[in-house]
Amino acid sequence: MALRDQLRIMVVDDMSTSRGLITQALDAMGIRQVGYASDGPGALAAIEKAPVHLVVSDYNMPGMDGLQLLQALRGDPRTKGVGFILITGRADREIIETGRRLGMNNFLKKPFQPQELRSCIEAVVGRL
Repeated sequence: MALRDQLRIMVVDDMSTSRGLITQALDAMGIRQVGYASDGPGALAAIEKAPVHLVVSDYNMPGMDGLQLLQALRGDPRTKGVGFILITGRADREIIETGRRLGMNNFLKKPFQPQELRSCIEAVVGRL
């Protein structure tokens, strides 16, 4: 069984258009086990019920941003090993350095092409 058939991914973005673009790209890669949430707390609750291998999260979200979500995941023994990719429109050094310090596995700058998302994911989980 291919990795893409087993991989469970959570997409977290407050913008439905962005979630749709990401899930569409994942579907085109053959990744079918994709959940989504519109905010950090929703993602944490969903992951508690149905664990995932990888979280692909937007940075700029109300209430809990992507780095705060990452920190919450890394602070929980059950989710500390989950892969984490941050997607941001402003990939400034401070955000990236903070993300790396918190345990971010990779990041992607918006706007991106589906192939860039695939490469970003493969750098974290291996060849799809």
